Amino acid sequence: MTAFNASEYLLDRQLAAGNGARLALTGPGGDLTYAELHERVLASAAGLRTIGLQPEQRVLMVMADSPAFVVTYLAAMRMGAVPVPVSTMTHADGLAELLRDSRARMVAVTHEFAELAGVALKDAPEVAAVLAGPGAEVATELPVHLLDELAGADGTPYATTADSPAFWLYTSGTTGLPKAAMHRHGSIPVVCETYAAQVLGVRADDRCLSAAKAFFAYGLGNSLLFPLSVGGAAVLEPAPARPELLAERARSYGATLFFAGPTFFANMLRAELAADALGAVRLAVSAGEALPAPLYERWTSHFGVDILDGIGMTEMLHIFLSNRPGEVRAGSTGVAVPGYDLKILGDDGQEVERGTPGTLYVRGASTATGYWSRYDASRQVFAGEWLRTGDTYVEDADGSYRCLGRTGDMLKASGIWVSPAEVEGRLLAHDAVAQAVVVAARDGDGLEKPVAYVIRNSGVDVSEDDLIAFCRAGLPSFKRPRRIVFVDSYPTTATGKVRRVELRALAATVLDA
Repeated sequence: MTAFNASEYLLDRQLAAGNGARLALTGPGGDLTYAELHERVLASAAGLRTIGLQPEQRVLMVMADSPAFVVTYLAAMRMGAVPVPVSTMTHADGLAELLRDSRARMVAVTHEFAELAGVALKDAPEVAAVLAGPGAEVATELPVHLLDELAGADGTPYATTADSPAFWLYTSGTTGLPKAAMHRHGSIPVVCETYAAQVLGVRADDRCLSAAKAFFAYGLGNSLLFPLSVGGAAVLEPAPARPELLAERARSYGATLFFAGPTFFANMLRAELAADALGAVRLAVSAGEALPAPLYERWTSHFGVDILDGIGMTEMLHIFLSNRPGEVRAGSTGVAVPGYDLKILGDDGQEVERGTPGTLYVRGASTATGYWSRYDASRQVFAGEWLRTGDTYVEDADGSYRCLGRTGDMLKASGIWVSPAEVEGRLLAHDAVAQAVVVAARDGDGLEKPVAYVIRNSGVDVSEDDLIAFCRAGLPSFKRPRRIVFVDSYPTTATGKVRRVELRALAATVLDA
């Protein structure tokens, strides 16, 4: 097969095109041009070989978004190893489990997570060495190698092909224990040349800023793959994302593309940022959860920046269904990204007619090859050429796709299926509601009914009765929430998605009375 290495695709092409002096990385961690980044990646790839890392061995990365993250990721792939970025919100026991599950031979850390890594390494006997970023002091008896001092004579790419193992990404574990989706080198140009190029239109003069971190698929594309694929620049923010902080970074570093999820967009509105807070941002992107139409309308009318809602999965690497610039259908996830095919299947496994809900399936060349050491889970999700998303969708008359929620989140009230997204959309249309999540709860008769967990806008008062009456006026009676529970925040996964399973558990006794 023809040789192909994703590190060459993302870096060497830019040098060959004469873009060595262009800015590749910027942010609080400092600036690197493409030439400087290329030099560091080659030195690190050679250094990894020198200290004994072998092709296809795993390097677990517990790293903040930073130049060190980018160098480690690219250098490991360049020399044939498999980088495995993991959530920086993982506790020590969880990190130890990921180290054991991946059988990583080395772990790379930035200073923020040095103490965490030191504790986890006590329960990870297969790890042979630590790669430490600037200022990272890890309490361990293992050899510790400073990332900035890695060096060697051979920085040439390993003889990989498009189908060679490139990197793993662990799912957030919302449906069970985290599973590593195994991606190949050839997946990277697929997402860069379909969604990034043909939907977003990422350009060499773009600067990409992401609230979603690079340790999972959405953030990895936003902050690394997409900008480097076109000679653009990534704005890397190592600290946890906060509305005020990201707005300041957007202005300071000239971000033109901004990536986040619906919860973060809602938080930006709640933070009461100025209308011009995002500076030069020309387009925003939302993924992770469906973006409700009222939230889209409030955000775009306040900030004057359009949002493209889309859906992607760790298993597909990035977004495969999306709205288009200038063609946004509020409340819809849009149409298939070029290069991807979609179908909706009913409970009988047959394709449904347009307008009928069912489970969404997707196929495309960026699909992971499977889950590491998870045979049964792989068989359930990877169905030949097709991948089962686990999301309930309906194709509308105009050919766009609308999310009705996770397949397991649908509820049946009065014998009729109810989409939580529809009820949430009605609640969000009320001026007092900042966020709303609807889950199923059983009443005194054991029947499912909708219950809503609502975050109110600051300084606005509204009662439970007010919101129930508002829903009754805009929805069929069986869809109205039977209770409104006011909360200050939601339990979320490492990727910022609301953990509905926890809210369902909380709602178990809400309707007992």
